[in-house]
Amino acid sequence: MTDYIKFKELHYRETPLMLGNVWNVQSARVFEQLGFKAIGTSSAAMAHSLGYTDGEHMPFKDLLFLVSRIRSCVSLPLTVDIEGGYGNTVEEVFCNIRALSLLGVDGINIEDSYVDNNTRIQKGKDDFTVFLRGVLNRIKEEGIELFVNVRCDSFLLQSSALEDAITRIKSYQLLGVDGMFLPGLTSIEDIKKIKEVLKIPLNIMVLPNLPSLATLSNVGRVSMGNFQNDYIIPFYLSLILRY
Repeated sequence: MTDYIKFKELHYRETPLMLGNVWNVQSARVFEQLGFKAIGTSSAAMAHSLGYTDGEHMPFKDLLFLVSRIRSCVSLPLTVDIEGGYGNTVEEVFCNIRALSLLGVDGINIEDSYVDNNTRIQKGKDDFTVFLRGVLNRIKEEGIELFVNVRCDSFLLQSSALEDAITRIKSYQLLGVDGMFLPGLTSIEDIKKIKEVLKIPLNIMVLPNLPSLATLSNVGRVSMGNFQNDYIIPFYLSLILRY
């Protein structure tokens, strides 16, 4: 069984998967010592640790170096936040993904928005779908096995968030992605409506008005990340709950 399959299976266990969010070797070792089953990098935490702001301002070579050190020092399954992919074309982004794959990472998180002059902008659904299809096709062509989690920023950036998110989810999941992340989604009613169309694990960020974990016990993945004033929460909790 490949590491990718093992990591994917962790998302469908009877008991929740807790994913520790890391930014360097020391933080990764802490989660390993605490008995976590998997870890994932935080783009914001990594960038801030080197004096950059989030939004692909950190050079990709620096991200690659940090990931290589984490991968060489910790044996846990590792997924990497690549933001928009650190490239302007399908081939540029794929080359970055391939470089991460060669280091032995087990998954990536890629988002449908970008930062321009400190403002986050969501890409058009059709444009991002075409881009994502191209990236996934290149991954498949090269025989690379990675858990591809897509971050959809409708609830962060759109006024008609639910309608927009559902439209995007239908397009993205048809491409064969492994998971969907919807930061900003907090309404239990909206969560239920999302689950009606989503056939893959759902990742939700912990925010002050999010329902209790008991209420969300059959939702999907619940994550804690940075969300206020660029404050980096040094602990990222992710629960992958079995469908």
